[in-house]
Amino acid sequence: MAREFTSVGVVGLGTMGAGIVEVFARNGIDVVAVEISEAALERGRVTLTGSTDRAVAKGKLAEADRDALLSRVNFQVGLDALHSVDLVIEAVPEHLDLKQRIFAELDRVCKPEAILATNTSSLSVTEISVATTRPNQVIGIHFFNPAPVMKLVEVVRTVVTSAEVVADVEALCERLGKVDVTINDRAGFIANALLFGYLNHAVSMFESRYATREDIDAAMKLGCGLPMGPLALMDLIGLDTAYEILDTMYRRGGRDRRHAPVPLIKQMVTAGLLGRKSGRGFYTYERAGSPVVVPDEQTPVASESALADGARGIAKVGVVGSGTMATGIIEVFAKAGYEVVSVTRGAEKSAKVFESVKTSLNKGVVRGKLSEADRDAALGRINWSATLEHLADVDLVVEAVVEELSVKKALFASLDEICKPGVVLATTTSSLPVIDVAMATQRPADVVGLHFFNPAPIMPLIEVVQTIRTSAETTTTAKAVCATLGKTGVVCGDRSGFIVNALLFPYLNDAVKMLEASYSTADDIDYAMKLGCGYPMGPFELLDVVGLDVSLAIQRELYLELREPGFAPAPLLEHLVTAGYLGRKSGRGFRDHTRR
Repeated sequence: MAREFTSVGVVGLGTMGAGIVEVFARNGIDVVAVEISEAALERGRVTLTGSTDRAVAKGKLAEADRDALLSRVNFQVGLDALHSVDLVIEAVPEHLDLKQRIFAELDRVCKPEAILATNTSSLSVTEISVATTRPNQVIGIHFFNPAPVMKLVEVVRTVVTSAEVVADVEALCERLGKVDVTINDRAGFIANALLFGYLNHAVSMFESRYATREDIDAAMKLGCGLPMGPLALMDLIGLDTAYEILDTMYRRGGRDRRHAPVPLIKQMVTAGLLGRKSGRGFYTYERAGSPVVVPDEQTPVASESALADGARGIAKVGVVGSGTMATGIIEVFAKAGYEVVSVTRGAEKSAKVFESVKTSLNKGVVRGKLSEADRDAALGRINWSATLEHLADVDLVVEAVVEELSVKKALFASLDEICKPGVVLATTTSSLPVIDVAMATQRPADVVGLHFFNPAPIMPLIEVVQTIRTSAETTTTAKAVCATLGKTGVVCGDRSGFIVNALLFPYLNDAVKMLEASYSTADDIDYAMKLGCGYPMGPFELLDVVGLDVSLAIQRELYLELREPGFAPAPLLEHLVTAGYLGRKSGRGFRDHTRR
């Protein structure tokens, strides 16, 4: 039988500590809430009452339940008040010496059988535990912010944490309505180890002016369905907190350069640009602590007239290719009112593309998203061809053929001869260098990448990839086209992976390495990222959907271009691909899909 916890103590009543107090008190457990001074105690009280009052206002908590919740909380100054609790959770700032001092004092104050827990998100639970005479009763209980809302709790055991303590804490998490994942004491645990490498990489993109903050954030929200962009998330977490976590992970985690804090982070912390809590970080906020972003000197002008200013007129569009992506792109342009010339390798392929477009448009009618008249008008705008010569009078060509550089270069050389001057030539490549394609023509200034996401009619993002030879007019035209399609166009340089794949796939690769090291299971890693970070899919679910072979190819391209050791493909990923375990399409990847 698991231990029954009737009273707990919480040390530190900042945002996280106050949230943890609320979690316990909501579930009928008496809480002794401790701070270092009366002023800090009052701030914690205000945080807790503010949170519960908001829950009442939103209809998520009855007034009587709020009053009962608050009555269970005993606010006290000083650790001596914790002498009779069954469990203490420490939630003070991420400084090892501070936590060790607190745990040494808790060891003296608390009754012998009390469990001592830390909410650290990056520090070594083992190093904290040795400050006590009871390291077997010390454990990590890592809640996620906001604690009352987030379902995940990482339970972190050290090599000496007793099995009974782990079992008791797991049972407590279940009582609290949380989903726990139990792991060993390793830098960053699961969620932060995967999250912060990605966040750090995003900051390096911004620091190098590869893309704007708005475009980086929009790319990850719209391209991956993430709840927040990485730079906005850094502002929410706090740049000082992020720096401490990254620095700790770098020093504890084998000095992986992916976790070495980007210099810009330290510079911003030194300058007091800490994110939302200071009113300014990567973005500027209405006031300190406000979530409301206000325009600043970096905010782009987003008017339609500004987008159209300097753009070439585009009325007729050619799409080359007959695969899924080409079919979706044809539909997107036709629905947006463009005259479209679809070029395939023969009448049979054109007929297949026609049927695919027609079927997709019919689905839109059935779902009430498209009228029959609009469907017929869209189909009427498409001209079907099997010869590139029919692209002689188009204003824009979008290439969506196989991802082989030799094929694309040959096609662009032909387009260079056929198309009229001033035509924008776009490639939808997701992994090849756009400049290589551009230099197959005599007009590299007119060549740009337009990376649509699959399925093109649904996904709202397009990456506009400019090479060092792409003209400003071409980029402006491409962005204006994205806007008329109802898509968000994000501009980036011609580097492997562009924005989305360059940030997404190293994160997926890190997850594979974590599994390969037997640190956790695929299920627990997926749970951690979905429940702890709000991701729509866990990394292994996503890898099986994308295809392990596709993922490996992208990761290899990133590694070859950036030569960053941390980007080297995980051997386990390579072995699974060699074995033919490619994900859903082959019936087996990280999971067996034949039994579902």
